[in-house]
Amino acid sequence: MSGANKRRVSAGVRWLAGAAWIAWSMAASAAVAAVVANPVPIRIAMIEGMSGPFANAGAAVERNLRFGVERVNARGGVKLPDGAHPLQLVVLDGKGSSEASLVQLRAVADDKIGFVMQGNSSAVAAALIAAIDKQNAREPDARVVFLNYSADDPALTNASCSFWHFRFDAHAGMRMDALAEAIRRDDSVKKVYLLNQDYSFGHDVSREAQRALKERRPDIAIVGDEFHPIGRVKDFAPYVAKIRASGADAVVTGNWGNDLTLLVKAAREQGLNTKFYTFYGNSLGAPAALGDAGVKRVVAVADWHPNVGGAASDAYYQAFRARYPSPADDYLVLRMPLMIDMLADAMTRAGSADPTAVARALEGMKFDNGFHASTMRAQDHQLIQPLYVMEMDRAGTLGVHFDNEGSGYGFRTLLALPPEKTVQPTTCNMARPSR
Repeated sequence: MSGANKRRVSAGVRWLAGAAWIAWSMAASAAVAAVVANPVPIRIAMIEGMSGPFANAGAAVERNLRFGVERVNARGGVKLPDGAHPLQLVVLDGKGSSEASLVQLRAVADDKIGFVMQGNSSAVAAALIAAIDKQNAREPDARVVFLNYSADDPALTNASCSFWHFRFDAHAGMRMDALAEAIRRDDSVKKVYLLNQDYSFGHDVSREAQRALKERRPDIAIVGDEFHPIGRVKDFAPYVAKIRASGADAVVTGNWGNDLTLLVKAAREQGLNTKFYTFYGNSLGAPAALGDAGVKRVVAVADWHPNVGGAASDAYYQAFRARYPSPADDYLVLRMPLMIDMLADAMTRAGSADPTAVARALEGMKFDNGFHASTMRAQDHQLIQPLYVMEMDRAGTLGVHFDNEGSGYGFRTLLALPPEKTVQPTTCNMARPSR
C-alpha cells in the first residue's frame, strides 16, 4: 500500500470518526436533562492491574468500559421506576495480584458497590469469585455481582461456576476450538509448538490445544509445550531459538499484554518464519510490533474485530475511534462495552439496581446491538456469541478496511462462527440463592 493511499485511508477514518463523535456528542447533550432528573449514580467497580507489567492492558480495559458507560449515559442512563440514573465507573488498582485485588474487593463491599468487573487474570478472577461467594452468603444485604470480561479459565463456568459470576468472553476451550478449526484447514501446518504463560490460563490453553488438535488434526506433531514466568520475561529470544530448533510450522499461544508484544518482537527480530495462532494477536501493540513479519502469518481469534463488516459495526468502531483518537488508544474490545449495555438492560428489566435482582435478569438474557447477537446461558452464566478467526495483513488489502493503532496493518476474517457453532457443554451445577 503506497504512502499516499495510507494517508487517504487514515484521513478517511479520521473524517468518519469525527462525524461519529459529533453525532455522539449531540446525542449525549440531548440526554443530559434526563440523567440530571435523578443524578444519583449507580456505581460499578473495575478491579484491574493498573500498575506493573500489564498496566497498558488495564488502561485499555478502562477505556473500553468508560466508552460503554458513556454510551449508556448518553442514552439517558439506566431507566428505573424512580427515574433515570447515570452509571459511574470506579477504577481500582488490583496490581495484577490476587492479594491486592481482594483488598480492593473488601473496599468495594465496604462502600456498598454492588457490581465488580475484572478479567485480566484467571487466577485473580478465581480468587474474587471465591471471596464474593463467601461475602454474599455472610452478608445477604450487601451482595456483589462479578462481571468477567476476559478471564478465560473454563473452570470458572464449569466446576467452579457461581451464581454471582457472569463471563462475557469465550473461554479458552471455545477459543481454541475456533483456532483449531482454522488450523484443520491449513495443510501447511505439520508441527506445532505450544508456548504459554505459567499460570492457570496458560496451562488451560496448552491442555485445550492438545485436545482440539488431536480431535481435528491428529496428524500434527506437538514439538514443544513450554511455559514461561508471567510478566517477568524481558527477552524472548531464547524461546524463539527453541521454536526454530524444533522445526515448528506454527506456534500456538495464549499470551497477552507485554508477554505477547515482546514475544512477537523477538520473533520479528530473529526472522522466525512460522505462523502464530494466537488468542490475542490483534491486541494492543502486537500488530505494530510485528510489522511486515506478521502479514499472513499471525492469526488471532476474538468475539469481534473492526473488519467484521456492515454499516452498524463500522459505525460503532468509528465512534470508539472518535472518543479515543490517539492511535495508541485504538483497541476496541466489543465485549467490554457490550457487557455494560447488558448490565444496564438487566437493571431496567429488573426495575432495580439490586445485585440479586440484576443477576436474575441477566440469566438467559438475549441481547442484540444490531450487529452482534448473544445470549447469557442461564445454566452456567457463559455468554454465547459469535467468534471470528482472523489473519493479519496490510490495511487496504481485501477485507482489511481498518488498521490497528495507525500501524498500517489490520485483520481480515478467515472463519466466522455463529453463536450456535461456539457452544460447548458445561459441567456447572450451580447453587442459586433462595431469595
